[in-house]
Amino acid sequence: MKIKPNPNNNNLTRKIFGINEEFRKKRLDVIEEKPLTLYLNDQEIVTMMTVSDYPKYLAVGYLLNQNMITKRTKIEKIDYDDDLNVVVVRTKKKTSYQEKLKKKIVTSGCAQGTIFGDLMENFKKIKFTNKSIIKVSWIYELSKAINLTPSLYLKAGAIHGCVLCKRNKPLIYMEDVGRHNAIDKIAGYMMSKKISSLDKIFYTTGRLTSEMVIKTVQMGIPILVSRSGFTAWGVDLARQADLTLIGRARGERFVVLAAEHRIEYDS
Repeated sequence: MKIKPNPNNNNLTRKIFGINEEFRKKRLDVIEEKPLTLYLNDQEIVTMMTVSDYPKYLAVGYLLNQNMITKRTKIEKIDYDDDLNVVVVRTKKKTSYQEKLKKKIVTSGCAQGTIFGDLMENFKKIKFTNKSIIKVSWIYELSKAINLTPSLYLKAGAIHGCVLCKRNKPLIYMEDVGRHNAIDKIAGYMMSKKISSLDKIFYTTGRLTSEMVIKTVQMGIPILVSRSGFTAWGVDLARQADLTLIGRARGERFVVLAAEHRIEYDS
């Protein structure tokens, strides 16, 4: 993997003492959650709760997935102040999103995810082609590789993971307190490194909600896999966009509820 979790980073967890069910003293690793305020040029956009391991990728990915910037946007500079917990994305073209920010919709994402009203208008225009595939053996191999990777989840729990994959290989593995943050960090990395999306597979440890489907489609990735379950609106949106939606992928079991034509049964 090019990027994977670093459970040995002591800035991401804190050791806290308590007592267990037997009233014995117990030491526990707990995730560090911090506010991060994002500015686009001179305008404050949002304050997010995050583990703050990749704030610049998170900032770019959030703006990209909310249609506040595009892949063609010229980013001149990204400033991050660790003391103030502030990240500022500066673009060549000046921006103003006062009206857009009034149309915020609170989603089911952990740490309070948001989407904006005009995002759904753009979503309706996106429909994938049938060229991409995912083999059944890849689903098994990806699940095993991701589950065995040392992670903050295995160390402390209370965190979600998202993984950008190609064929049966995990490439970029990000974690955060909200799955929407993890997916935004990957989106920001992909934009920064100019990584193509149509030949990729997206894996998440969390539920296949409307927000996960919308952001995966926004990123141009045609296949979404999770070891967790579905929401009905997430399924409806996946079918609308012809996004292959695979859930409950554990061991050698899975369920496909949208665009099953991309599945190749080789196992």
